Amino acid sequence: MTFRTSRGRGAARAVGSSGTPEGVTAGGGHRTGPLIVTEDLALLDDLLRLCAAAGADPEVHHTVPEHRASWADAPLVLVGEDAAKRCRGAARRQGVILVGRGAEDREDPEVWRRAVEIGADCVLRLPDAESWLVDRIADAAEGAGKQALTVGVIGGRGGAGASTLACALALAGARTGRRTLLVDGDPLGGGLDVLLGGERAEGRRWPDFAASKGRVAGGALEESLPSVRGLRVLSWDRGDSVLVPPEAMRSVLAAARRLGGIVVVDLPRRIDAAVTEALAQLDLGLLVVPGELRAVAAAQRVASLVGLVLGDLRAVVRGPYAPGLDEQWVADALRLPLAGELPHDPGLLTALDSGAPPGGEVRGPLGRFCAQFWDRALAPEGTS
Repeated sequence: MTFRTSRGRGAARAVGSSGTPEGVTAGGGHRTGPLIVTEDLALLDDLLRLCAAAGADPEVHHTVPEHRASWADAPLVLVGEDAAKRCRGAARRQGVILVGRGAEDREDPEVWRRAVEIGADCVLRLPDAESWLVDRIADAAEGAGKQALTVGVIGGRGGAGASTLACALALAGARTGRRTLLVDGDPLGGGLDVLLGGERAEGRRWPDFAASKGRVAGGALEESLPSVRGLRVLSWDRGDSVLVPPEAMRSVLAAARRLGGIVVVDLPRRIDAAVTEALAQLDLGLLVVPGELRAVAAAQRVASLVGLVLGDLRAVVRGPYAPGLDEQWVADALRLPLAGELPHDPGLLTALDSGAPPGGEVRGPLGRFCAQFWDRALAPEGTS
């Protein structure tokens, strides 16, 4: 059990004649935020302010709701110290927090007794714990479902086709019906939005997130990004800014992962602090390697650096092959598992020059490869 202390207060909010704050769900119905149990109007005012900051829609009661589902199904339960006695006997569950205001002795046994009686996970006091509580409320508002399957793509050498594969994977992921986000992690790559034909699409680009250090709300991130061909794309504008601080990379990718679905990240071959942050959040990485000896030699250096951070790195080998080489030889030389062979597609460059997105042709070699990859990657455990 964690104990947090704090001091301070926020602005007041209107309260309706029924005692329920205006605009707040008064029991039942769909909501995205926590259940609040308190009659302390000053505390309620603070909690409503924090819910608003987290983009959450709370449900408010003065005691344990008669409708048991409200208590059991709420993503988070915030119990005011004034209501602790009234919550005795409620069904035990995770995600209950006992909340108070102002300074209080950390060793006060009465505080701990009240927390134990209601099965609270932790005790906190406002305003010192406000930042921590906003994060918890926001997580509850966005749901506690499975995080997105996050796949990074990196070239074994320059011109290996990593950006092309990243775009094709994202398009194929969107075709599965899952929420899909494509992140351009290579500021010198020319822009994945351009490759997809979405450079004029309205929305925010990386420079807008460069100052992000704390928590980024996943829903707000998704809504702010350009929508291109059925997926959301975080790429670059046409300005001079080419740096993403590692804190921004960490915050943005963490927000994207919380949304669930699929996240595809196109990464540069150089490993700086921001790329290291991206690698740390990947579920698996794909190293794209042309079937030639010089490409294998270059890819070995990339693989050794990436492998210092990412535990699951696999080779995607692209034809045509130099004499005596095949996809398994290349993977073995890199000491990496083989994710698959990307067949040579002589019509790909012509299609890209004409404005077609990579992998847009579902029945083409690239489209088939990506569809098969997601079939395996998204299969339930034990069936792939």
